[in-house]
Amino acid sequence: MAHRLQIRLLTWDVKDTLLRLRRPVGEEYATKARAHGLEVEATALGQAFGQAYRAQNHSFPNYGLSHGLTSHKWWLDVVLQTFHLAGVRDAQAVAPIAEQLYEDFSSPCTWQVLEGAENTLKGCRSRGLRLAAVSNFDRRLEDILVGLGLREYFDFVLTSEAAGWPKPDTRIFQEALQLAHVEPAVAAHIGDSYRCDYQGARAAGMHSFLVVGPEPLEPGVRDTVPKEHILPTLSHLLPALDRLEGSTPGL
Repeated sequence: MAHRLQIRLLTWDVKDTLLRLRRPVGEEYATKARAHGLEVEATALGQAFGQAYRAQNHSFPNYGLSHGLTSHKWWLDVVLQTFHLAGVRDAQAVAPIAEQLYEDFSSPCTWQVLEGAENTLKGCRSRGLRLAAVSNFDRRLEDILVGLGLREYFDFVLTSEAAGWPKPDTRIFQEALQLAHVEPAVAAHIGDSYRCDYQGARAAGMHSFLVVGPEPLEPGVRDTVPKEHILPTLSHLLPALDRLEGSTPGL
């Protein structure tokens, strides 16, 4: 007779799973630019940010740690390049804006807790589950979680900056398992990214749940993620855990 599976550890993605920005990046950038005497359209800044972020992450992945950068310098460069792409060529004028934005995005006031997040974390804790944040984030995450009242729910917070590897690299999940002293078979990860969260955790031998929004899933995702692994909202997590623990391991 098969033993009943019992999950002991839940690891959590943070951005767009538990938290999100209160305002779009372009609006935040435009507001701070205006305070420093620069008028730049929020839409242009939002588009430029996407380009700058992708380029920076491609050239210097995981905050450029292996290239001798710090996450602080990495982000300042992203802001400078964002404004450059949006038509602002005066880097000296943008430098104080970049520093202010770095501080602002460190503040809990810039973020908001997603609906159902805290109640779900409380419910998991009440079951005796251990919880950990495993996020592609920098050193500011701890203070953000403290400021929003969520840090108390986690046994530990493991960022990609601290680990040295970003999701979906299995090594960040393996480090989390080692910190928690559990085997992957009794751990599950929750996140909104199919590649970084769902696939990354499963590659490390963990169970995984994919948090999805109201938009239809891409066919490639829909066809490869079982329905029981999909969470339309965070309130679906505990019933999904019940179903997982009630199934026969390995099936």
